[in-house]
Amino acid sequence: MKSLFKKSTYILPVAMLLFACGGKETKKETTTVGTKVSKTKQLEIEKPQLTFGFIKLTDMAPLAIAKEKGFFEDEGLFVSVEAQSNWKNVLDRVIDGQLDGSHMLAGQPIAAGAGFGRQAKLVTPFSMDLNGNGITVSNDVWSKMKPNVPTDGSGKPVHPIKADALKPVITEYKNSGKAFKMGMVFPVSTHNYEIRYWLAAAGIHPGMYTKENVQGQIDAEVLLSVTPPPQMPATLEAGTIFGYCVGEPWNQQAVFKGIGVPVVTNYDIWKNNPEKVFVMTEKFIEENPNTAVAVTKALIRAGKWLDKPENRQEAVKILSMSQYVGAPVEVLANSMTGTFEFEKGDKRKMEDFNVFYKYNATYPFYSDGIWFLTQMRRWGQIPEAKSADWYASTIKDIYRPDIWKKAAALLVEEGNIPATDIPATDGYKPATADFIDGTTYDAKDPIGYINSFKIGNKDKK
Repeated sequence: MKSLFKKSTYILPVAMLLFACGGKETKKETTTVGTKVSKTKQLEIEKPQLTFGFIKLTDMAPLAIAKEKGFFEDEGLFVSVEAQSNWKNVLDRVIDGQLDGSHMLAGQPIAAGAGFGRQAKLVTPFSMDLNGNGITVSNDVWSKMKPNVPTDGSGKPVHPIKADALKPVITEYKNSGKAFKMGMVFPVSTHNYEIRYWLAAAGIHPGMYTKENVQGQIDAEVLLSVTPPPQMPATLEAGTIFGYCVGEPWNQQAVFKGIGVPVVTNYDIWKNNPEKVFVMTEKFIEENPNTAVAVTKALIRAGKWLDKPENRQEAVKILSMSQYVGAPVEVLANSMTGTFEFEKGDKRKMEDFNVFYKYNATYPFYSDGIWFLTQMRRWGQIPEAKSADWYASTIKDIYRPDIWKKAAALLVEEGNIPATDIPATDGYKPATADFIDGTTYDAKDPIGYINSFKIGNKDKK
């Protein structure tokens, strides 16, 4: 049966694609796949029909591109991609086997394996992108922050804007009897840790978690709560929250609608930080090892395609389709084409706001995963102190560069990527101080890193 299927992918690529995709975009996809000669050597695929999930954010792009440009089909995979309502739903559906894999918050598989929230054995073979988030505040908050922000010779705000400018605004709200509320997308999201990092760097306490209290608002000067990404602008406009941290296009949407101002991006909070990951269960990987490698191959190729500047406009058009992000082209283009708009009309060059391939963006580095573990411990989501060895061993069960390396080696053999794109690494990036407060992060000393902060838990080495 497998050999018959494999032959059919060569003989009838257009027919199979028609069956897999359907809908209005069939003609476009058929043309794209049918006119290129694939150098891909297909593996013996255990499960060719797959369903993947995603949330409507621009960083789901590798999934959309792998499908639309035929990279999945090249591997003998026929993939459906389905938008999900929120991150909890994504996690539950992957764990329960309703989805074969999904675009996911980097913290989700880590938390699932580290003891916070729903527990499961999840695997990350592919990192989807770097950067891509921003922190936006309401127009009212911005009008109060702006006098505290340094300006250049032309009167424009000097970036990056630190939360020091927000501190007196929070005090003003507090003195008038109003709690200062901000939104983030999920308790173990990069967004939660980034907004906490930004606030705490200015001496603003974002709240603690305990084993008994999982709201994360103990001792908080800013009350952080969960709002699904596509609902952020409407929630801000309604006045339920006064600001938020979210991925694109929902910061640029606030600018487009004239309801808020992005004040800082996560590129400025932590330069070239990891963002989303692609996740499957350990069980799926064990039962379908070739399929997992083939999926990773297709996603690596999609990331490479996305990081060619000449492809970004086409990527924006694809993402604007209703079955993907569904946001207007002009909103998506604001951040996807090398610029980012802060205050309306203040559009600045930011070539690395969305990175999908360069800087080894697709490689699942252990050091990236350990950073999330340090933040979970810092804020109390991991309620008890752990040894340095625990951080290293925990992440190696979740982040699987071995799968990535198998996929990349095949892509090199096929001529789809150069051998120089495979990093020579033990899984750890060098120590870096590329953070908004200049603090050095060394993943091989997680406890020292946790202890370096004024706000948060402290552990004995």
